[in-house]
Amino acid sequence: MSSDALEKAEAAAREAATDTAAVQIAMAAIELAKTAQQQAQAIPQHHQCEHQHKQRRSAGEWIGISCAVCVGGVGIAFASLALAILGGTAAIVVLVLRSMWTDYRKGK
Repeated sequence: MSSDALEKAEAAAREAATDTAAVQIAMAAIELAKTAQQQAQAIPQHHQCEHQHKQRRSAGEWIGISCAVCVGGVGIAFASLALAILGGTAAIVVLVLRSMWTDYRKGK
């Protein structure tokens, strides 16, 4: 609470002096607000962080990472091309063997 609000609360508590229960509650609220304000002032606002900040990567590291990604991409491209050639070759071999098998069975 701000000090203006505290002053207004104190003034309201004095005006309500005829009702003792209201005065007691108001005074207790004022004391609670003052205590809370003192505790808030006791807490340091800016404290130094204690953990270590991770340093950012340098330009050389980023260039190295990008080169590794490019080399990996080219490697994956060659591997997929090799698998495609292998699959085509296997299909041709299967078709030739099937044709030979049907010719052999017709011959008997």
